[in-house]
Amino acid sequence: MAKKITHTLTGELIIEEHHSQVLRDNPLGDPSTRQLNIYLPPDYHVKRRAKQRFPVLFDLVGYTGSGPAHTAWNSFAENVPTRLDRLITTGRMPPSIVVFPDCFTALGGNQYINSSAIGRYADYLTRELVPYVDKHFRTKASREHRGCFGKSSGGYGAMIHGMKYPKTWGAIANHSGDAYFDFVYRSEWPTVLTALQDFTAQKRKTGQRRRVPAQIEPGTDDGRIARFLDYCWAKEQLSGSDITTLMMVCMAATYDPDPKAPNGFRLPFDLETGTLIEQRWQAWLKHDPIHLVARYKRNLQSLRGIFIDCGWRDQYQIHFGSRQLSRMLAQHGVTHRYEEFDGTHSGIDYRMDQSLPFLAKKLV
Repeated sequence: MAKKITHTLTGELIIEEHHSQVLRDNPLGDPSTRQLNIYLPPDYHVKRRAKQRFPVLFDLVGYTGSGPAHTAWNSFAENVPTRLDRLITTGRMPPSIVVFPDCFTALGGNQYINSSAIGRYADYLTRELVPYVDKHFRTKASREHRGCFGKSSGGYGAMIHGMKYPKTWGAIANHSGDAYFDFVYRSEWPTVLTALQDFTAQKRKTGQRRRVPAQIEPGTDDGRIARFLDYCWAKEQLSGSDITTLMMVCMAATYDPDPKAPNGFRLPFDLETGTLIEQRWQAWLKHDPIHLVARYKRNLQSLRGIFIDCGWRDQYQIHFGSRQLSRMLAQHGVTHRYEEFDGTHSGIDYRMDQSLPFLAKKLV
C-alpha cells in the first residue's frame, strides 16, 4: 500500500515498498524489497488534466547513495523534488514524473549493470521498475518519453544504459560519470593494496625478507578481501580510506565477476607485489565508456538527447575521461551536449538545473 506524504511545495512524493523478483537471491544477500520514491508534478492531480500523461525520468545516484537519499531533507540546498518543483513551476522544465530507485548494495552501491557477483541491477531497472512505473502511474510509456540521469556511478550508469538499452531509454544525462579507467581507477589501486595489507592472515614483521613471492593465484583473494569486507560490515562508521578500498572492491566485483573465484570476482593486481595483471585489467577496460562508443554508436545516435558535463577540477580526474568521451562521440557522429564548469566532483547537484530541463524537453 502506497504511503503519500507532502514533501514539496506543489508536487507530490509517493513512497512505496517494491518487492523485486529480479533481486531475489542476489549473491550479496541484499534485500529484494526496496523503497521506491516517485515524484509527481503539480499538474498530475489537476482534475482537468486527469488523463494527461507525462515523460518519466529515473535518477541513478552515485556510489554509497540511494534514490531515497535524493528526496530527503537537505541542509542549505534543495533536494531533488524541491528542485523539480522550482524548475517546473517557473516554466524552465515541462512537468515530468521522476523515479528514485534504491540500488544500494553491501559493497556500497553498483554501476547499474548486471554482475554475477553483485546482482542484476540493469535488469532491475529495465525489466522490472520501468514496467512497474508505467503500469501504476500516468507515464508516456515509451522510450521516446523516458530518460535516466545520474552523477558519478549514476552518470556512468546513464551512459551505459544509453549505449546498451536504447529500447528502454530515449535520452540520458551524465554528470561526471566514470570514464577513462586508466586515470579514474588505476591510480587508486596502490593506496588500496596498501590498505588491504592490514587484513592479511599473518602479521608482518620488521626485518629481512629473503623471498618476496607473488600470489599463488594472481588476481584472486587470499583471504584479505573477505576479512576486509567482514570488517566493513561490522563497523559502525567507515573512514574515507575504508570507503575508497570498498569502492575498488565493488568495481572489481562489477567489471570482472567470476563465480568460480573467491568472493565471486577477480582482481586486476597481484595483492602482494602490486603487479598489474594485464588480462584482468582488460576485463575492466571492456566496460570503459570511451572504448564502447564505436560499438554502440547506432544506439547512441538513436537517442533524442545526450547531456554530459564535468567540473574541470574533478578530484578523481574524471574531466579527462569526459573530454575523451565527448571527443569519441563527435568522431562517431553522435550528437550530444557537453559542458564543463568550475567545480570538483562534490556538491554539484545544482548542475541538474541544466540537465533536467534538457532531458524533459527532449522527452515531452
